[in-house]
Amino acid sequence: MAKKRKDKGEEEQLDFKAPKFDEEKFIKKERRNIKTLFISFGLGFLLSLICFGFWSFQEAGDIRWFSVLLVCVASASFLKYLFLRLDIDLTDFGKKGWFSSYAVYFFTWLIIFIILVNPPFYDDESPHVEVVTLPDMQEPGGTVNIVAMIADNVGVEKEGIEFTLTYPDETSYTPEFTFEDSIFTFTYENSDNILGEYAFTLMATDVNGHDSESQTGTFTYSNDTIKLPEPIAANELPGAEVTYTTSIKFDVKADVSRFYYKINDGDEINVTKSGDYYVTSPKIEGWTRNTNVTIKAFAEVIYYFENSPIQYNNTLADNGIYYFNVSDVPEIGGEDPPTVTMPQYIPIQVPGFELVVFIISLIAVVLIFKYRKKDRRN
Repeated sequence: MAKKRKDKGEEEQLDFKAPKFDEEKFIKKERRNIKTLFISFGLGFLLSLICFGFWSFQEAGDIRWFSVLLVCVASASFLKYLFLRLDIDLTDFGKKGWFSSYAVYFFTWLIIFIILVNPPFYDDESPHVEVVTLPDMQEPGGTVNIVAMIADNVGVEKEGIEFTLTYPDETSYTPEFTFEDSIFTFTYENSDNILGEYAFTLMATDVNGHDSESQTGTFTYSNDTIKLPEPIAANELPGAEVTYTTSIKFDVKADVSRFYYKINDGDEINVTKSGDYYVTSPKIEGWTRNTNVTIKAFAEVIYYFENSPIQYNNTLADNGIYYFNVSDVPEIGGEDPPTVTMPQYIPIQVPGFELVVFIISLIAVVLIFKYRKKDRRN
């Protein structure tokens, strides 16, 4: 019986015949697919031009993207009309055929449209200006740095920047500044030691005439930017007596990144903020028992623009000199000074919209060719 079953299986294998390849039907199908591909591409290209016209006549806002996307989706129904109008046989077109046609149409529209609404073909974006004042309050004798990052998709020239500085007496002038690699820089030295509040305005215009929003700011020169409210220091040696229980409080009006002081022009000793004051004590290392000391106070401001590793900084130096007489007790100078966390450059990675579109388009093209290759094999 086993031998008979084997003979029967061999006969079945011998009776199998490969289906006849219909070359005429295959060529007709491929021609149809090529026609639908070109029609989908052409309609997508035409709609991108039409949507670009809608885009250019509308004001900036989210509704522009919604309106042109709505036009694109609504116009997709014209594909079937064009196929029928051009006498294309859709009998066995199937879901894969429609998917391929709509995908080619949509991504053609999307890629061409994005190209058209960006430079060098089109520009309606105003420059983006981010400005910082270092510091916002300064002691006489110090400088103030005004730094701004001016970003634009087509570019800003120095001639397109307007900068005005107003003195405390409300007189204004347009000082000289530097502008290089999208960075605006102005340093005010205050050689006449004019105290009070200064104001400035900054505005940029790109090469296509688009104006940025006017940026305003203020900074102040004052003898009280850094002061010592407690304890009351002497104006000369031997100085006021302090011991390890004395809290030395500095009042710093400016917004600073780090505050420190020097004893007898020695090493820098960091101070951390507690409440409204920066508080230190003769217990900190650097103080010496049974000595007369002079203290000078300083502050540092540090700033990084987003996604820029370049550090911008400035220093404040207190004009006052403080004199103290340190008591002779073992607790003096026994504690480590505090550490201060400084601002650091932190890169922020934001994926570009164009990159996402490119990846999606690439995936769609691969899928389309995969389906077509599979159809040819079948």
